[in-house]
Amino acid sequence: MQTYWMGSAVVLALVGSAACVAQPVESGGQARLQWTQQQAADGGPVAQANTLQAGTVAEPDSGATLETELRASGHGVTAVATLQQHRWQTRSSDGRAWFNELYAAHDGGAWQYSAGKKIVAWDVGYGFRPNDMVQQEERRTLVSSTAEGRPLLMAEHFTADTAWSLVGVNPTAAPEARGAQEPALAARVYQRDGAVDWHGFARLGAHTGASVGAAVAWVASEAVELHGSLRYLSRVDSKALSPAATGLVASNPWQARTQEDVPQLLLGGTWTAESQISLLAEAWWDGSAQSDAQWDAWAQRNTQLAALSTLGAPATAVAGNLAWQAEAFGVSPNLRRSNVFLRLGWQNGAWAPALDVLYTPADQGRMVTASLSWQGDRVQVQGGWRGYGGPADAVLAQLPSRSTAYLCATWSF
Repeated sequence: MQTYWMGSAVVLALVGSAACVAQPVESGGQARLQWTQQQAADGGPVAQANTLQAGTVAEPDSGATLETELRASGHGVTAVATLQQHRWQTRSSDGRAWFNELYAAHDGGAWQYSAGKKIVAWDVGYGFRPNDMVQQEERRTLVSSTAEGRPLLMAEHFTADTAWSLVGVNPTAAPEARGAQEPALAARVYQRDGAVDWHGFARLGAHTGASVGAAVAWVASEAVELHGSLRYLSRVDSKALSPAATGLVASNPWQARTQEDVPQLLLGGTWTAESQISLLAEAWWDGSAQSDAQWDAWAQRNTQLAALSTLGAPATAVAGNLAWQAEAFGVSPNLRRSNVFLRLGWQNGAWAPALDVLYTPADQGRMVTASLSWQGDRVQVQGGWRGYGGPADAVLAQLPSRSTAYLCATWSF
């Protein structure tokens, strides 16, 4: 499929940009070296599995990553490629290369057209974006990097205060594809009304069907900005523990499931002082995450499995069943349905320290991240630490990783 899209982009560029032959080609890029140090958790199903049978699940590994990002644009074509090499402490090294973006664009005045692999990110939230219908980007990553776009065909229309977008995403994917690979039609309308930005969204997925959403961002004053976002999804692809899974089972009991009538809502705001200190606060509800009852059943099964080992059940079998319980961590972008996020930042010349906390009220779990970056003309250095905690039964406290520290340097050219 990647070869198909590469060829399509090149052909469309040659055909659609004949008037831009004289346009110069711009190029550049960056190289980043990063060290990541991870500490495995001593609680949760993964830690329990490895205690019973060492090596049942690969523990979070530490190591160095070298990434080189190359950019070029001209004659109606934009290309962004990344070459990545990992060197791990306990595993063999690995590397890969991919195109973040490779698309052809045509400027038709008020109309703009694109075809190929492109990043199209929508919505107004920071910690969570319910209406990110095309990109479906992972949020709250430790180090910001260029996302990997989606194969698409897109038409956009712009006026002074409005914008319309129509996107056919993953048009060549199989109808049964899931998640961000699902073929779909998505649309967005934007309207500026003074200090208020209004957004409307709609999506029709080949498998998940229809969803609609809306968002608003209001610059209330020089210091205060408020935003909100909501979405209703008729269906969501998910996973659930099979009701028949009692005791030890011989195969993974987590099965694909379609969840119906799913709401998502986010409210937030930002306050910025003259000293460039800023505070971001957001709260959101994600109906696609597991319910409190599902997490209670998950915890009960963890307890039952751990008890079986003390009753003489084979350690290998118990460890394998505990390892499958980690499937719950990947059901949704959010672990719990209700979330509160706070971020305090300060831009002081070239230096930018920040501290943020993600809190899950249902079980008092927390994820704390502290970071510091320095930005020069061509070099950026940043480092930080993220830790997961809360009561022993909090979901965030039972993730495979207890904490992650990182240090990276980026050189732009």
